[in-house]
Amino acid sequence: MLDLIPKIAPILLVDILNPVLFAMLVAAAGSARPVANSFAMLVGHTLAYFVAGVAVAFGFEQVADRLANPHQIDYALSAVLGVALLWIALDVKKDGAPVAREPEKALTPAGCFGIGAVVNFIGIPFALPYFAVVDQILGADLPLANSLGVLGIYNIGYALPFIVVPAAVAISGEEARPLLEKISGHLGKLSDIAMPWMFGLLGLVLVADSVAYVFTGEGLIQF
Repeated sequence: MLDLIPKIAPILLVDILNPVLFAMLVAAAGSARPVANSFAMLVGHTLAYFVAGVAVAFGFEQVADRLANPHQIDYALSAVLGVALLWIALDVKKDGAPVAREPEKALTPAGCFGIGAVVNFIGIPFALPYFAVVDQILGADLPLANSLGVLGIYNIGYALPFIVVPAAVAISGEEARPLLEKISGHLGKLSDIAMPWMFGLLGLVLVADSVAYVFTGEGLIQF
């Protein structure tokens, strides 16, 4: 179990670069109940991430078998997805990454919990680092309880850096807002740079994989 730490720690460092979650927490910190709302949003996001990880783990074997034995429709869908990702990459590069905005309605802890969960579920299809973590845990062939424990520890580690938002507001109140917004801005700029390249490269790989299948009968990506 401890052998997994060196493998998943670098993935965690990449995974926590989530400007959307941070921006949402900063928005919640500007509401009437800043500590309760931002903390509830983080809890909702983290629990949803854990549940999604469990769901992915149970379906991983079936997905892996399909990837090892792809059908023609899979390559057609890959081509469509690849083109879509290239379009998204160009659109994001032109307009910048989407900025999370505070909802117009008054925020409550229960509402923030739900928002955090929804934001997480929407982003799951693009959570490639998280899929890699699940793969590492399954590959370790641990007992079920230990596997769930490792996944839980990973999610706690993921949430820890973001706890700075409700903690800073609890300690400094409104004085913490300018600093949090500045950090959110820097993360947004980093995302503006990284997202187009990530989506663009993935799109190119998927399109090239589909084209290779058309001409050779085999894709470039082999599992």
